[in-house]
Amino acid sequence: MLNSRLDRLTDYPFQRLAALLGGPAKPGDVVMSIGEPQHAPPPFVKEVLAEHAALWGKYPPVAGTPAFRAAVIGWLERRFALPAGIVDADRHVLPVAGTREALYMIAQVACDAEAAERPAVLLPNPFYQVYAGAAVMAGAEPVFVAGRAEDGFLPDFETVPEAVLRRTALAYLCTPANPQGSVAGLDRLTRAVALARRHGFLLAVDECYSEIFDGAAPAGALQACAALGAGVDNVVVFHSLSKRSSVPGLRSGFVAGDERVVSAFARLRAYGGAATPLPVLAAATRLWADETHVEANRALYRAKLDAAEAVLAGRFGFYRPPGGFFLWLDVGDGEAAAVKLATEAGIRVLPGAYLAREADDGINPGAPFIRVALVHDLETTAAALRRLAGTL
Repeated sequence: MLNSRLDRLTDYPFQRLAALLGGPAKPGDVVMSIGEPQHAPPPFVKEVLAEHAALWGKYPPVAGTPAFRAAVIGWLERRFALPAGIVDADRHVLPVAGTREALYMIAQVACDAEAAERPAVLLPNPFYQVYAGAAVMAGAEPVFVAGRAEDGFLPDFETVPEAVLRRTALAYLCTPANPQGSVAGLDRLTRAVALARRHGFLLAVDECYSEIFDGAAPAGALQACAALGAGVDNVVVFHSLSKRSSVPGLRSGFVAGDERVVSAFARLRAYGGAATPLPVLAAATRLWADETHVEANRALYRAKLDAAEAVLAGRFGFYRPPGGFFLWLDVGDGEAAAVKLATEAGIRVLPGAYLAREADDGINPGAPFIRVALVHDLETTAAALRRLAGTL
């Protein structure tokens, strides 16, 4: 009666953490295990939602509104210095109900379960768990490509054997990376796009953390497409307002890229996707057009990195992540550290092993690490980091 592929899914990381710690967080615990931004969203979000409250009574179109798509194209062109026309509001953009759903569903667009050979899906290791679940449920083989610390923790898909590349249908790349905060430069992105085109697979680039960065703004995959020419073939990028604008509950993002893929994705979403409500689209349109709140948000995260560096510099392999808001700390045994921090310090962090799979050598590359999300206000974060360092 049930789909047998479900048996190949591991428990989601936060379910595993609850089992490890004997249940959910207790009152007073500082939850630093989940990347749920706690910064206040811009006040105008509430105002725009109220202004468009009458539209809650209408079914929203899958393609969103022209104003939303135009705002997204304008932001992409400004943010990534794209030449006008490389992406078009009516052909290359689709709103999505948060990028988790979209990252999951894109595998059903790219993977042909009836192909002569079982399709392969490349993904980094460690990785965002949705990538693996998407590959499994699409009938594909997940192929985990490790990123070494000396290589910035980024996977190099060019090292994948030719026989695997020939049947690769999809490759997931996250930059800035979750959990390590690594950023793929334009050269690496350009090589990844060229590889996808050479072997005819789809490169799905998760850029949800692109607006939270410590130094220079990270490059984007559409920039790499512009550098190579030939439009945006074989590439889609995913962006969300959850991290950029501190509105995870708004569930609003977009996918942009290859026209053939976006068109097919729209067809699939007409059957199984959750269309974004019109009031949410109105708020999202305003958010993509405003950078002031993003700059303030970014400054808060930089201040928390300063606090982390003051406490952790020279300890637990600490480094300032170029992007995102996670610390990836080498504590020797991530599970043991998570238990100790929860029981002795009232801090919940995520064991790195829950974000990775064992490699061919039987070693889980995330096992020595914990992921710490710097999502609370500065005072709470700084106090929690002092307790974390003292406890460990």
